[in-house]
Amino acid sequence: MIINIIDMWVTADSYIRQELLPNGHYEIKGAHIEYWDDTGFTADGDFTDDNTLAHGDYIFYREIK
Repeated sequence: MIINIIDMWVTADSYIRQELLPNGHYEIKGAHIEYWDDTGFTADGDFTDDNTLAHGDYIFYREIK
């Protein structure tokens, strides 16, 4: 599965937002993403399709602009 992940990802209520940038710190293996930021925070998740990212107990959706 090849997904263009560069975008703003939000929870259904838009309360939690995370932007995946072209110069971000992450690795993609299939539909799995591992990412980290400059503070040392690490996270991972799985893309279930082009518009949905399951991350921990949260589901993120590609933000519709």
